[in-house]
Amino acid sequence: MNNSIGVIKISDDVITVIAGIAASEIKGVYPLFGVNGNNSLNKRVISKGIKVTVSDNKTNIDINVAVDYGVKIPYAIKELQENVKNQIEAFTGVKIQEINVFVQKIMSKEFTQ
Repeated sequence: MNNSIGVIKISDDVITVIAGIAASEIKGVYPLFGVNGNNSLNKRVISKGIKVTVSDNKTNIDINVAVDYGVKIPYAIKELQENVKNQIEAFTGVKIQEINVFVQKIMSKEFTQ
């Protein structure tokens, strides 16, 4: 990005962290990155389940998630995609071309208790 003063370059790591936080805001959907020992997110942990690819000024994001049993997956994933896209574009001005979400696990209450 350019402005009248100079160039603004936003790191892929910044986009990854924003994507991870935005994805974790969706009820019943869990990005597969985990949390550190004190239950606060950190950049190294968040980046494990999320991949950001930028080429030709097009940004694509891949996110691996688990969902709660009973969640209507298409609706929850669409909400996740919209939230991630809106947050990244609002905070950084970076335009998102694709957000691909891969549902890797179903979380059942009887297995998580």
